[in-house]
Amino acid sequence: MNRILDTIVERTREDVAVRQKLVSVSDFRSFEEYHHPRRDFGKALDKPGGVSVIAEIKKASPSKGIIRSDFDAVRIARSYEMNGASALSVLTDEPFFQGALSYMRDVSSASGIPVLRKDFIIAPYQIAEARAYGADAVLLIVRILDNSQLKELHAAAVEEGLQVLVECYDIQDWDRLDFDMVTIAGVNNRNLETFEVDLHRGVSLLGTAPDGVLRVSESGLSTWNDMEYLQRHGIHSALIGEHFMRAEDPGAALSELARWQSTGHEAGNAAEK
Repeated sequence: MNRILDTIVERTREDVAVRQKLVSVSDFRSFEEYHHPRRDFGKALDKPGGVSVIAEIKKASPSKGIIRSDFDAVRIARSYEMNGASALSVLTDEPFFQGALSYMRDVSSASGIPVLRKDFIIAPYQIAEARAYGADAVLLIVRILDNSQLKELHAAAVEEGLQVLVECYDIQDWDRLDFDMVTIAGVNNRNLETFEVDLHRGVSLLGTAPDGVLRVSESGLSTWNDMEYLQRHGIHSALIGEHFMRAEDPGAALSELARWQSTGHEAGNAAEK
């Protein structure tokens, strides 16, 4: 596993152990958000004739540092929703991404569209925690889980009524997926060693998913050409964060990127020249 992932997973393991001592799984059932109906994450991504957008709310990253200093999770979420986001992704990792579970809770309460918990989930405790803080879906990263963990956590999410986006980085991750279980598959276009983005590699892997599996392209997407390329290759959804978060108005940046679907690719080419 990549060194930064090793470090993050080890810190996550320590933090989860501390949180479990403070709040038990049974305690989560007393949270108001735990009892809210879940929104259909998969249905939201399946946009006939186009590519849906999972708009990410992210303050910082280990490689880039602070991405957005003017950070108001609810304001950003409302701007995303108003400008056509199909779903929201909220970073809840605190040590490395300066996220918070409270951000997700507040975003979930303020939004009418599904919310994905994006974190380094390694324990069933985090699944129950996700539901208690308003998530409709969770991200499971294949690279940090063995096959038994992946199966256990997927089953725990289903039991909690949450949907799962399973994220791969390469062919080795992809070949481990059990498509009898996986219904939403994503590929992160960023190379963990070099941080370079290869959209073609991700799309190539996603293209081998069985019929009926929702395909999500993640990371490094920023242009009309990117979106047209995804649509042309049958990708259902794009998870986009940094491009929006660096914009003056994240929602306006989303609206501009999505505009190619109504104005056409030729207009997109002209705009990008």
